[in-house]
Amino acid sequence: MPSEGNRGKRTDDDKPGRLSPILKTLIFVLEVSLIVLLLVLWFCVGDLRTSKNLWVLFFYSFPAEFLIAIVPHEPMLLYFGKFYSPFTVGLVAAASTLLTEALNYSTFKYVADLKAFEKVHRSRFVVKLIELFKKAPFIALWVAGFTPVPFYPFRFMVVIARYPLWKYLLATFLSRTPRFFILAYVGHSVRLSDTLLIAIFAVMLAAIYLPLLRRRRKKRREEG
Repeated sequence: MPSEGNRGKRTDDDKPGRLSPILKTLIFVLEVSLIVLLLVLWFCVGDLRTSKNLWVLFFYSFPAEFLIAIVPHEPMLLYFGKFYSPFTVGLVAAASTLLTEALNYSTFKYVADLKAFEKVHRSRFVVKLIELFKKAPFIALWVAGFTPVPFYPFRFMVVIARYPLWKYLLATFLSRTPRFFILAYVGHSVRLSDTLLIAIFAVMLAAIYLPLLRRRRKKRREEG
């Protein structure tokens, strides 16, 4: 039974517009499950990897842009640039990327709201990083989105810094769209062979996973 001092007061979860913890968890699980499903389909269904259907490019953006890149995005833009106008490829990739970044924002917000991450919010490094980010957040997002600078740290920073979702998506659109257009234009103009694109894909995939494998080996040696 609530005390008289707390009677009538609302907790954060009771405020209008707030989702219950159970609903938040359900949404989080569904979001992650969607990405896993799309990734499994990509690797298991061989026809998808050679398809020229723009829906393949659209759905490929989800595992390529979700949280930390699981698969490289650039080879697909070069590939589809051979068959469609750079403008079309850029817009399709940008549309799916915006949806993916909205999922990223929601997913990171769920994780950031967990009590286990309270210490992370208060750490000196994170506090200084957020203070630096807040000096020019839109410019920082645009530069990270347009250039090869790793983008995934900014996905977490916007949530901790409470940067509005619409501004985050706008910065993403204005930075990613021209980047996608340039890659598609290169693919349209140069028309790289499928063999070379596969080689580029393999090299970029190795660049993603080799550092993780090295860390695991190093950790096992230290434990052993």
